[in-house]
Amino acid sequence: MPEPLRIEAGDLTAEEIVDALEEGRRVVVTAELLGGTHELSLRHDGETYYCDTPTTLHKHDDEAGMLACIEKMGYARAE
Repeated sequence: MPEPLRIEAGDLTAEEIVDALEEGRRVVVTAELLGGTHELSLRHDGETYYCDTPTTLHKHDDEAGMLACIEKMGYARAE
């Protein structure tokens, strides 16, 4: 299994993050959440996309759903 890709929120575009997920990498994002700095994990098992935050596990059935989540939550750099 490849090493996780560790980034700060805003380092990559949403498309770059999804590309890494589709290559089989887990992406660990450091972001400001809930009044502090936290790490969250993004991953793809070949079927479902996962966004594991300190408070919940979000699941997305397709790339469009994951892209929307990444952009909405501010994990990606604006294009």
